[in-house]
Amino acid sequence: MLGACIGEGLSIAHHVGVVVTKRVIAGRNMKLTQNCVIGNAAKGQDGKIIIGDNFFLGSNSCVIGDALVIGDNVVVGAMTFVNKDIPDNYRVVTEKSMKYTEKSGSGNEAQPVG
Repeated sequence: MLGACIGEGLSIAHHVGVVVTKRVIAGRNMKLTQNCVIGNAAKGQDGKIIIGDNFFLGSNSCVIGDALVIGDNVVVGAMTFVNKDIPDNYRVVTEKSMKYTEKSGSGNEAQPVG
């Protein structure tokens, strides 16, 4: 027995790098993708991570905490970090911005692009 309690309908899209702590209690139709983690914050607290029905965790995302509640019909987008409760029917994404720089002719200095 691994310890996690997950309802029927679990789907793991790509099995590489998926970690689920034994302290998870999840509902039905959970979908996990590659390189995602549902784990403990390691602060020595007892508690469970409770996840409702129809939960999706995108690639390279983490749900980390010692006592979290995630509602039904929640989508966590790719490359997102979650450490707080999420109510029912929410979509959570991390705002990402990229800074592109172009090397100058000498190769020593970078200039902003766009």
